[in-house]
Amino acid sequence: MSQPSDVSGAGADGVIVRGAREHNLKNVDLDLPRDALVVFTGVSGSGKSSLAFGTLYAEAQRRYFESVTPYARRLIDQAGVPDVDLIEGLPPAVALQQQRGGASTRSSVGSLTTLSNALRMLYSRAGDYPPGQALLESDAFSPNTPAGACPQCHGLGQVFDVTEDSMVPDPSLSIRERAIAAWPQGWQGKNYREILMTLGYDVDVPWRELPAEQREWILFTDEQPTVPVFRDVTAAEARAAFARGDAGNYKGTYISARAYVMHTFANTPSESIKKRIARYMVAHACPACGGRRLRAEALAVRFAGRDIAAAAALPLRQLARALREAGAPDDAGQHPERAMVARRIVDDLLARIDTLSALGLDYLSLDRTTPTLSPGELQRLRLATQLRSKLFGVAYVLDEPSAGLHPADTEALLKALSALKAGGNSLFVVEHDLDVIGAADWLVDIGPAAGEGGGQVLYSGPPSGLAQCDASQTRRFLDAGAPSLPEPREPTAWLALEQVTRNNVGPLDVRLPLGVMCGVSGVSGAGKSSLVSQALVDLLGAHLGQASDTESDSDDTLPGGQGPSTAGRIASKVPVTRLVTVDQKPIGRTPRSNLATYTGLFDHVRKLFAATPEARRRKFDMGRFSFNVAKGRCATCEGEGFVSVGLLFLPSVYAPCPDCHGARYNAATLEVTWKGRHIADVLALTVDAAADFFADEVPGLARALATLKHVGLGYLRLGQPATELSGGEAQRIKLATELQRQARGHTLYVLDEPTAGLHPADIERLMAQLRALVEARHSVLLVEHDMHVLAACDWLIDMGPGAGDEGGRIIAQGPPSQLASTTQSPTARYLARLLA
Repeated sequence: MSQPSDVSGAGADGVIVRGAREHNLKNVDLDLPRDALVVFTGVSGSGKSSLAFGTLYAEAQRRYFESVTPYARRLIDQAGVPDVDLIEGLPPAVALQQQRGGASTRSSVGSLTTLSNALRMLYSRAGDYPPGQALLESDAFSPNTPAGACPQCHGLGQVFDVTEDSMVPDPSLSIRERAIAAWPQGWQGKNYREILMTLGYDVDVPWRELPAEQREWILFTDEQPTVPVFRDVTAAEARAAFARGDAGNYKGTYISARAYVMHTFANTPSESIKKRIARYMVAHACPACGGRRLRAEALAVRFAGRDIAAAAALPLRQLARALREAGAPDDAGQHPERAMVARRIVDDLLARIDTLSALGLDYLSLDRTTPTLSPGELQRLRLATQLRSKLFGVAYVLDEPSAGLHPADTEALLKALSALKAGGNSLFVVEHDLDVIGAADWLVDIGPAAGEGGGQVLYSGPPSGLAQCDASQTRRFLDAGAPSLPEPREPTAWLALEQVTRNNVGPLDVRLPLGVMCGVSGVSGAGKSSLVSQALVDLLGAHLGQASDTESDSDDTLPGGQGPSTAGRIASKVPVTRLVTVDQKPIGRTPRSNLATYTGLFDHVRKLFAATPEARRRKFDMGRFSFNVAKGRCATCEGEGFVSVGLLFLPSVYAPCPDCHGARYNAATLEVTWKGRHIADVLALTVDAAADFFADEVPGLARALATLKHVGLGYLRLGQPATELSGGEAQRIKLATELQRQARGHTLYVLDEPTAGLHPADIERLMAQLRALVEARHSVLLVEHDMHVLAACDWLIDMGPGAGDEGGRIIAQGPPSQLASTTQSPTARYLARLLA
């Protein structure tokens, strides 16, 4: 583990901050040392990121952009100008955040780390070509360029089409009952049905009873007949009218269901329509390239006996081994320069892979797409790039780099951070992990609470001094000793899965305990999320008739179930009646989605306002009090609350709407009040303030607000936009939404790293809520790295022993005290250290 260096104080050579007021910061003055590991701590929502990213990094970026040409500034997404009086001594800064930044299935580990560039150059300049084939440039080995992409699948590796089963999922329905689910909704779908009636097809019998040739024509014909359409008549009347030559209400043109799906997917500008249509398409490996995405001439080139697609599919540790064992090119005797080029590129590739291996990422392959990576993996990949760059005098600003890391991986992370610091750089790290906090040279504790209750610097100095800060909620968790843990519960039932396969897992048989809190542990990449958050959710969701959404988080809309699939079966009685998955995906992607709308509590609020005497007098219904509905919202900003002013060479300025002044509603709507507040005032309340304001007026509303407080979100505003919420906050909002419901039967709650982004004090609150679920005779299954959480579970399942192809197996399971004594488990020694 990295040891703190001797940093006695910020001094004159440090970073000086005066009057920082970004977000909830309360006029903060702060002195920080340079060339040190500075860790910002504090409860979730206290203002750590506002200081590190919103102030320090934003100001460093602003200063850099002043040196960039005005034209170039227009092409770069600029951060806003921070609200601060003075910052001095600030080095150039690089931000390593956990956000995906527009993940695409064409983006991969290779492209993110630039390893693919070097590998393509290796194949171009030193590959073994078939006799007579001309030299290919490096872009001919990329599936993302016209020179390299397979012409049939355009470099995707898959082709997409439709089948009868994909377009007609329930053949027991008739056409009138929407058997052809792929048809458009609304009038256009009805139009196609009435055209078929005119043409003599029976739209009222179950689909499966139609003759095969009729089903084939309806779904796949290339014909496009134009016939009269007779509205609101029976099928027999429509056929008779057509036979008589009646004109009909209008002329309609029929196209097959396949033609509609393929044309709409290719041409619609609507992302929501494209996503709906994609559900009815299926993917197959491209017959031309066999799923390898490249042209045949590129795939014909070999290095070390493999084509470039096969090399990119190897885990990095295996790729490094293959490169080390590779001999000289076949024609090295005639062209010695090719051997020299090969050795130089191979050495560069090996050095880059070694950096990734040091961060515990050598289980990844170059063709692994970025949407399938966790935020923690993405951040470590970016960190590896910075380690290779060997910059000097830079301030690296990192957002919880330990997120998603097993303690064994955190040790490797600390070594990497130490190497950056040794290279003459400053590190400003927002962090909750106690191991990272313990390795800091300088601690800045923000608090004392979250939201409006935070924004103050409680302590700034060497870690040893935090023990004297009574206001800090962090200090009691440092050197806290062994925790007092509840007696583990015995499972009340078991859920058996057989022959489970997903990513690097399986085939695997596993028994999951029910009626308890079960933690699934293991090093990063061991297969925990693959087993629990993907395979289990798929299999149990299908058994319970619940749709699951376990595909990768990609900005692309691709059909056919992109990504790996789950195989396996449930091999036991299932006492679970409901499955609830609580992940860290955003609760919405636009500012119009917020805490109040997602949890449903805004419905109660709007109902209260609509029931006031003034609202009834004006005949205002609930819709009037939604800022997404035209009749109630401000017409100028259309319910946004702000207007954007583009300044060409400077960051855009977002100013309060000149008409509603940020309230989002029109004047008439704001004239209706409840207990002296209008609807915009209510949205501006924090959860804590709203709980006091509404008291026990509406039981459903009171329950929702109380649950949000219990999971530690009392500091959030009811109208806080989804875009301002962290992944941890989004996950707790989802959990609170589930907790407020009156659960019936036996519910299994599945959580993937619920402690990510949470301060230890917030983790205590979360664990109390999860423990209450178990006491209410439900089951909790969580993927987790935090040793304190794992020690508090009733049962543990440890996966590994390594990552990627070295993981995917269960190596130990049992109560925490039993697992701590297991010798083959990487988790055991950290658990034993905590319990000692």
